[in-house]
Amino acid sequence: MAILGLILLLVGVVFGIPILTTVGVILLVAGGILMLLGAVGRPLGGRSHYY
Repeated sequence: MAILGLILLLVGVVFGIPILTTVGVILLVAGGILMLLGAVGRPLGGRSHYY
């Protein structure tokens, strides 16, 4: 999710598409939070890792 967010963010900035930039930032933040929670061993939604 974080990788997809980063890709969408970069595409949105390069091509000047604001909706892709917004969605990219949201996915990047959500993916980062899920990776952080998985890394500290806190399962979220029954899963300890999100790939």
